[in-house]
Amino acid sequence: MYQIQIKKTFSASHAIYLPDGSLEPLHGHNWPVVVTVESKELDAIETVMDFHVLEGWINDLLATVHNRHLNEVAPFAGEDGKLAVNPTAERVAWWIGTQIASRLPDHVQLVRVSVGEADGCTAIYLP
Repeated sequence: MYQIQIKKTFSASHAIYLPDGSLEPLHGHNWPVVVTVESKELDAIETVMDFHVLEGWINDLLATVHNRHLNEVAPFAGEDGKLAVNPTAERVAWWIGTQIASRLPDHVQLVRVSVGEADGCTAIYLP
């Protein structure tokens, strides 16, 4: 098994719904992201896949939320503008993971996406 990782960071604000139904105060984070993919076999040029291709997909995805308020961006905001998915670190990792997984070549699988929200606090999505 072979794996590659891409590490990136984006900045965005959010305000999540709390268990009592209230919305926490708006605040921002620098969100470190690590995407790991794997393949049992290497491709024709002896790589899992091209680092630059994977990095480009991640850059494009993160550009849609960088310096934005997650509560106002799909999939966190619905078409009606209301919160559709609570923008927790877990859901940010899920969103990145599902978007990247849908683009991977057939021989490559998503292993995990980790997203940090605060120092020492990391959410991990495992498909």
